[in-house]
Amino acid sequence: MNGTSTMMDFLEEPLPGVGTYEDFNTIDWVREKSRDRDRHREITNRSKESTWALLHSVSDAFSGWLLMLLIGLLAGSLAGLIDISAHWMTDLKEGVCLAGFWFNHEHCCWKSNTTFTDRDKCPEWKSWSQLILGHGEGAFAYILNYFMYVIWALMFSLLAVLLVKGFAPYACGSGIPEIKTILSGFIIRGYLGKWTLVIKTITLVLAVSSGLSLGKEGPLVHVACCCGNILCHLFTKYRKNEAKRREVLSAAAAAGVSVAFGAPIGGVLFSLEEVSYYFPLKTLWRSFFAALVAAFTLRSINPFGNSRLVLFYVEFHMPWHLLELVPFILLGIFGGLWGAFFIRSNIAWCRRRKTTRLGKYPVLEVIVVTAITAVLAFPNEYTRMSTSELISELFNDCGILDSSKLCEYVNDFNSTKGDDLPDRAAGPGVYTAMWQLALALIMKIFITIFTFGMKVPSGLFIPSMAVGAIAGRLLGVAVEQLAFYHHDWAIFSGWCSPGADCITPGLYAMVGAAACLGGVTRMTVSLVVIMFELTGGLEYIVPLMAAAMTSKWVADAIGREGIYDAHIRLNGYPFLEAKEEFSHKTRAMDVMRPRKSDPPLTVITQDTMTVEDVETIVTSTTYSGYPVVVARTSQRLVGFVLRRDLIISIENARKKQDGIVSTSIICFTDYCPPLPPSSPSVLKLRSILDLSPFTVTDETPMEIVVDIFRKLGLRQCLVTHNGKLLGIITKKDVLKHIAQMANQDPDSILFN
Repeated sequence: MNGTSTMMDFLEEPLPGVGTYEDFNTIDWVREKSRDRDRHREITNRSKESTWALLHSVSDAFSGWLLMLLIGLLAGSLAGLIDISAHWMTDLKEGVCLAGFWFNHEHCCWKSNTTFTDRDKCPEWKSWSQLILGHGEGAFAYILNYFMYVIWALMFSLLAVLLVKGFAPYACGSGIPEIKTILSGFIIRGYLGKWTLVIKTITLVLAVSSGLSLGKEGPLVHVACCCGNILCHLFTKYRKNEAKRREVLSAAAAAGVSVAFGAPIGGVLFSLEEVSYYFPLKTLWRSFFAALVAAFTLRSINPFGNSRLVLFYVEFHMPWHLLELVPFILLGIFGGLWGAFFIRSNIAWCRRRKTTRLGKYPVLEVIVVTAITAVLAFPNEYTRMSTSELISELFNDCGILDSSKLCEYVNDFNSTKGDDLPDRAAGPGVYTAMWQLALALIMKIFITIFTFGMKVPSGLFIPSMAVGAIAGRLLGVAVEQLAFYHHDWAIFSGWCSPGADCITPGLYAMVGAAACLGGVTRMTVSLVVIMFELTGGLEYIVPLMAAAMTSKWVADAIGREGIYDAHIRLNGYPFLEAKEEFSHKTRAMDVMRPRKSDPPLTVITQDTMTVEDVETIVTSTTYSGYPVVVARTSQRLVGFVLRRDLIISIENARKKQDGIVSTSIICFTDYCPPLPPSSPSVLKLRSILDLSPFTVTDETPMEIVVDIFRKLGLRQCLVTHNGKLLGIITKKDVLKHIAQMANQDPDSILFN
């Protein structure tokens, strides 16, 4: 029996690989949490023994904050790099700076001595036609500029899709549906790895610069989560515990939104409302810190040169009137309708991409969509400019010095009081801008459906905001002109006298942007906070709330899912939605396996099976774990053992332990039954046995079982009857059952 005792000591030290998970499996939250509590208890007990142990305890407590600091610094730096590069490459499609090719259009003209009205036409900046032909006027120059614009767009998008396809297939899309799934406990190896980070950062710049109808905000969350995952490897506490790592990823997601919109508090609320599955109070504080550091880092880099964290920062000072809530609510209805239409159309197109031959040609698809986008975008100045600049222009409140077409009003300067301009009659420039914006709106609405989900990094925040901002600006100008020409109408008479500045079209654009973004993502609280952090307009919280709530109600009435949940379901990720109610009257026995027609449940006995018997069970089945019972006849439950742990422990024992052969008995108890002296050594595997598996009785209602799976994050739950083991319910069974009850295809869940 000497060999057995050494084996027991040998297994006291955890084997490398035991307690880890296979790819495309779900983590066991309960086990991970209890392992972390044990580790913490041990460190606390040891800290009383020596100074070194006390220092170790302090560093362990501090490591979480240090990790947040590093994530904030890295995410902020990468966001600054992406912003600066994308700004420069977007301008490269239209021309180049002679003072230094690395300057974008705006930076190129800073040192120039041109007047304020001609600030975009400085001698240092040359369009491609000026550079090649020597002049920028005439039809031929226009065609050449058009041609160069399309060629640059195609080059950027081709390079992006080839990099994604060749080096990091996980770098495409926005990444938020997958991050939601990962945070719920699923494992997708490589999704947050270093290759994905490098390729996503490079291709995000290329995709945004190509002029496709996509944004960089969603992918920045993925980039920040990659930073979080990679930096977790520096700390043992997070490297070895999947549940702890997910707390860090929740905070990293907050840092991502913080740098995407310059909205640290909005980022924390976005992580809480939209992506996180498990969000304890400690994670809230750490998310707050990470978001703060990330925003501070981006502010230090100052990518736009205006001391702002985003391109479209605006400040309005005019109060809004109660009657304006009517157009704001109309914008909310538009946002909800557009959100529901977009989700349906985009999911239908993505499903088609998955199920037909279209999905086999990702490069061709990207090239065709880019070509169509560039050809349609160039003639219209509002689609030619980058989407962020478009939103910035739409949010802008017209001042005296504004040279934009949107601000070409008929000026009558006798009645100006200080800086505030009164409502004025629209000039020809405004009318031109209106129909150009209407065409831009139609193009954006349709082209975004085909762009989101292609094999390039693509965010949805900016295109959604652009659609809403265009609709809002159109409505804002319409209301403004109505008030100007009909100020004697009853609705305007009380508050809008002639010569007063009553209507701010930029505010309508802002409310419209919030409504459309809310309709697509179904965010509410975080959306309003992000919008007022973006715009610095605290007095506009009520219009924003009204629009966000209206758009959510309208969109929910048409379809329950937001775009991210719809993509999770389309891809078949095993995600148990915490917001959905389970209202069916089924019981655990209706869902558990084995069913009546199935072969009996595969179990392992506690002390009568040999190594060969267990290996046969493992090779002949694909289950991720096995219940351990006292004996096949009694079926009384002892515990649960994971397949991966079994395989690793047996392989290890065969290599390193004397006397372990195929006929060795495997024993899961403290005291193994006495064996004849000639028999081989016993293999003790009690240390890998989970002695407290979660059990329910066969009569437990499924709504309670679903709640248990959601709130405890279980992988599986055993079903008993009068103390005897009857069957097992896995997370996959629960998801299939929910799909079945909702009349969906239960086999669409891609679980392992």
